[in-house]
Amino acid sequence: MTDDSLGLTSGPPPRAGAGKIDMPSAPEPPPPDGLDAEEPVSETAFWAEGETQIAVPRKKRGLESTLRTVVEWIAVAVGALAVALLIKGFLLQAFYIPSESMVNTLHIDDRVLVNKLSYRFGDIERGDVVVFERPPGAGGEIDDFIKRVIALPGETVTLVNGQVFIDGVLLDEPYVEGVQTIPLTSAIISRGCTNTPGPDRCTLADGWYFVMGDNRNSSVDSRSFGPIDEDTVVGRAFLKVWPLGDLGFL
Repeated sequence: MTDDSLGLTSGPPPRAGAGKIDMPSAPEPPPPDGLDAEEPVSETAFWAEGETQIAVPRKKRGLESTLRTVVEWIAVAVGALAVALLIKGFLLQAFYIPSESMVNTLHIDDRVLVNKLSYRFGDIERGDVVVFERPPGAGGEIDDFIKRVIALPGETVTLVNGQVFIDGVLLDEPYVEGVQTIPLTSAIISRGCTNTPGPDRCTLADGWYFVMGDNRNSSVDSRSFGPIDEDTVVGRAFLKVWPLGDLGFL
């Protein structure tokens, strides 16, 4: 019996084993993006964050890459050298101690850092340990000296009975540890003095400083070569950096 209005054919349902029933097959998934379904994939595929990724073998470093690395390292070295020269020329510089003139504050072969900007923003003060260019008449081959500032411009320094007086007032000097200060020559060199200096006195002119080593018995200083000009001062020694056991501020 046929129901033409519904387009259905009536009749008994097929029995199990009575014959094969063709079912439509599931569609195949599309190939990953960027891949041709007809060509085999030669790279190893792996899943990352839900997407198919391709592991591409790392390329070997070639001559161009090596040259680029060398150029980069040269640039770093040149930059570091430029910074070091800038620091040495304008900011900080290390000096070593070549003599016993500053014992017991500093010893032979000690290393100190010198602040070259210190006196661009402030004045030289009594008690500062300063590095300065070798004064005329000092002799020797050492280009830079290191001493302690004793007297300032306009002050009169006198040496009496092994002690130091500034404008008639006894100067407290714990760093000399009781060592006496005696004249070294028959007269202090007059350069930088406004009076006629003797072996034990000098009144300092503007811009001139009287300096001496802490080890008064083994120091060539303003007692022999006279006061030093402010323009010859390299900077203030402020930190002992060697030996490491004596690391500390001056």
